Amino acid sequence: MDNLTYRISTMDVSQADAATHSIAGKYAVDESLFDSLVDQAIGVDAVSAAEERTLKQRLVEATDDDIEHLANIFDGRIVEGQGETIIEFGGGDSEFPMDLNDTDVAAINQTLERVVKHASVTAFVSLLYDTHAEADADGQKTTYARDISLAATDGVKKESTGRSVHYLIRRTPKSVEEMLEVRVAVVGNVDAGKSTMLGVLTQGKLDDGRGLARVALFRHKHEIDSGRTSSVGLEILGFDKLSGAAIRHTPGAHNKMGWDSVCNRSSKLISFLDLAGHEKYLKTTVFGMAGGAPDYVMLMVAANAGLTGMAREHLGLALALGIPVFVVITKIDMCPAGVLDSTLKQLTKVLRSSGCRKLPIAVRGRREVVMAAERFVNQRVCPVFQISNVTGEGVDNLQTFLNILQVNRSYAVTHDSTSTSNEQENSQSQMHQQLRYEISEIFSVPYVGTVVSGVVNSGTMVAGQTVWMGPDFHGNFIPVVLKTIHRKRVEVQSACAGQSVSIALKRISRSQVRKGMVLLGRTRGDVEVEQPQVSMTFEAEVVVLYHSTTITRRYQAMVHCGSVHQTARVLSIRQADESKGSLLRTGDRAKVLFQFIRHPEYVLPNSRLIFREGRTKGVGKVLRVLNKQEEREAISAATNGTMVFDHRAIKIKMEALRHQSGPAAASATKAAFDASISANSKKIKKQ
Repeated sequence: MDNLTYRISTMDVSQADAATHSIAGKYAVDESLFDSLVDQAIGVDAVSAAEERTLKQRLVEATDDDIEHLANIFDGRIVEGQGETIIEFGGGDSEFPMDLNDTDVAAINQTLERVVKHASVTAFVSLLYDTHAEADADGQKTTYARDISLAATDGVKKESTGRSVHYLIRRTPKSVEEMLEVRVAVVGNVDAGKSTMLGVLTQGKLDDGRGLARVALFRHKHEIDSGRTSSVGLEILGFDKLSGAAIRHTPGAHNKMGWDSVCNRSSKLISFLDLAGHEKYLKTTVFGMAGGAPDYVMLMVAANAGLTGMAREHLGLALALGIPVFVVITKIDMCPAGVLDSTLKQLTKVLRSSGCRKLPIAVRGRREVVMAAERFVNQRVCPVFQISNVTGEGVDNLQTFLNILQVNRSYAVTHDSTSTSNEQENSQSQMHQQLRYEISEIFSVPYVGTVVSGVVNSGTMVAGQTVWMGPDFHGNFIPVVLKTIHRKRVEVQSACAGQSVSIALKRISRSQVRKGMVLLGRTRGDVEVEQPQVSMTFEAEVVVLYHSTTITRRYQAMVHCGSVHQTARVLSIRQADESKGSLLRTGDRAKVLFQFIRHPEYVLPNSRLIFREGRTKGVGKVLRVLNKQEEREAISAATNGTMVFDHRAIKIKMEALRHQSGPAAASATKAAFDASISANSKKIKKQ
């Protein structure tokens, strides 16, 4: 096409008209394209092709103008990737195809070093993968694994022709506030090696085969004695802002490096949520996955045990919450080859089943790591790593994969690290969103007061800001002041959507706060927001994953919706097929009205939820939240007009009123309830 453009640009109009049919037939150019080329020939927005430089020329023989041009390109890619991007040069099917040799690659390296130092970029660049270098190391080019257990060829990028190189370009943050963060929930069956894997990644020391690497991660004495995690643990792994190398905190070393030092030196941070694998701690695990807002789930599978027990439950939870999953197979050093093959076949069968519909990819080299990370979010690819915490096999591949994992793009960029217009627009759009922060943990710190931790879901917060906190047991919100904000134990002045932070609340006691409460901004942009409305009742579309019998009205289950976890009862069931009535069995889908048992909650439409009771499990999405009038009508219909479910509900209501108004009001309320129940009973008997 360049030759065609050049030929036409050297013609005059008469020659172009005469050669129209011959050129169109020879090059198969459509009329619209040819008309545009003729316009260029007569001088309409003419740019001589001889004066244009190809991308390869700009990279290999870079001038100052080329550096400016490339800086604009990379800056746009970094903004699109929310602080980082991966760029591939060379190869026949790459984004920027070109023929490369050793001299070209060396020149590209020097050019990229100049580009990232440009004022509009301020980033660092690192070479992730070079096909030529890996071919020299292994004797042949690495391709996607095609063994019998993970034969994932459909939808996988074919091996490219020619030499190609992949580069990671990441913005250098000016402060901890601008640091990128990715939250990864670590789940799996008991004794799968979850805590040991995190110990190896975050401490930088291999395990001795007896759990030495996991000891520093446990929070309670009984966890050390039993070797089993019973709470939600939090660990971090940083990557250097100048080179991208891993930075680990070393609590037991002579030269101690704390979380604050890791954050100050890092451009990207991986926050691991170490969740329990035992069945009796399932409630804690569900709350960690729903309330911790992880971006990804790392499913741990023991090579000698397979995908059994709670690992299947955790996989189902991740699929229900819509969280991308990648699998890590551990203990390959002690597992016979036949047992490992059986585990791989079982894992492939489960991932390819109709319930998962995942495409498992075996990751064994640097090229598979890069390709899997690029395709992990946008496609149904499920990377599978094989790791040994004792020998260290496969640990480097997993660490590189975590380094280049994409940041959750559902959150908008808020910090203006540069003056680019795109980031300014994103920042302004975030500033006009209302702050919403879900409280997942509560602490009482001496000489500080009440401290809460959670994730900023939308908007921004600033130290000293006054926000709404609630709902309390009566559904009310109170104004509170954010005294200080800490991110990974480093004090910051502000926090934006997608960041997990801890907040010290001013003049708030520990008893006034509970898990599931939210902090909401009092303004949306320049408009002041009234006190938020909450409700006891909401409608959701649910799917029953498993139930031994049937679910009917007044059925009660524990509902997990974000950081909210409370028992709720079923008021009504409405199925698409009316012939099934108001009954739910395994596999049924219906619209269900739920009512919280104890107190109102702040729930938003389109929020994902999980309800469970014993072995019963179901998932769904909130459709709408009922107002007070709709709630009274729903309760009246569910109770045949009595408005009373049982005496336990009356007792809970009396307890709430006692805290609010004292014993006298509670006694009067009890008398009114007794009279109401007696009247309703007589009314029912007459009917």
